[in-house]
Amino acid sequence: MAANVHIIAQTGFGTGTNELYDRIRPSYPSESLSYIRQLPKSTAPLNIVEIGAGTGIFSRALLTHPEWATSIGALRAIEPSVGMRDFWTKTIKDNRAAIVEGTFDNTGIEDGWADLIVIAQAFHWCLDHGKALAEFARILNKDGAVVLIWNLEDREAAGWVAQLCNRREAHENGTPQLRLNLLRQSFSTPGYTSLFHPMEEREWSYYALTTEQIVTERQLSWSYISVLPPDEKAKVVEDVKVILERGDGKVWINKGEGTYQYPYRTLVVVSRKK
Repeated sequence: MAANVHIIAQTGFGTGTNELYDRIRPSYPSESLSYIRQLPKSTAPLNIVEIGAGTGIFSRALLTHPEWATSIGALRAIEPSVGMRDFWTKTIKDNRAAIVEGTFDNTGIEDGWADLIVIAQAFHWCLDHGKALAEFARILNKDGAVVLIWNLEDREAAGWVAQLCNRREAHENGTPQLRLNLLRQSFSTPGYTSLFHPMEEREWSYYALTTEQIVTERQLSWSYISVLPPDEKAKVVEDVKVILERGDGKVWINKGEGTYQYPYRTLVVVSRKK
C-alpha cells in the first residue's frame, strides 16, 4: 500500500479484512444515487473516477442503478490497498470499469478527463487536503464536480446506536474520522476556494434490516477495531452484546426472527469546480 496512506488504513484494511468489510457494510440509498446523477453538466456517457473504491460497494451500486446504468462511459476506480483491489476485481465484471493503484493526490488520471469524482466512505482518510484538491481540479473537466458520500450510523435515532458508537470510539486513538465541522473549515480555506465553489450538502435518513450478528460484525469491520489484540476485541464483542440485549430505542422488524432497524444517515457533500 502507498506510503502516504494512514498506517491504520494500511493494517485495518489489509489482506484478510476485506470479505467481512464488504459483507457487513451497507450499500447506499437509491435516492442518493439519483441525486448524484443530476450533478454532472456533461451529457452521457460520463467519465467517472472513484477514489478509495475499496471492495466495490459503491462501484456496484453505481453500475447497477437504473439511472446510471446507461449513463456511464467509463468508471476508473482508484484504491491503494492491494487486498481491496483484489476483492473489487473479483466482484465487478463490467467492461466499463477498471481499478488501479493510486491515492487521493496521485490518481494517474489524465488532465480534464473526469466528469465526476466520487469518494465513498473514504475522504476522512485523506492526509493532505490541499494536495488532494489540486489533484481533483487537475483531472476534472471544466464543468466537473467532486462528490463525497458517507453512510453514517444515526446515533441520534436510537440509544443503542449511540451506546455502540461511544463504546467503539474508545479505541479510535486519533484515527481519522469524519468530523463535518472540520471538513467545512478545510473547505473554506484559500486552497479550496481558489479551485471550487462552496460545498453543498444533502442528507437522507434510512433504516437497514439488522440482527445481533450483523451489528456485532459491523463493529468489528472498523479499521481501528480490526487491529486490536484478541482479548480487547473479545471485550468489544462482549460489551456490544450487553448493549444490544438492553436495546434502548430498538425498533423490531420481526422479533421472532431477531430482526430490527439499524438507523443510518447518508451524507453527500458536493464541490463543483470553478
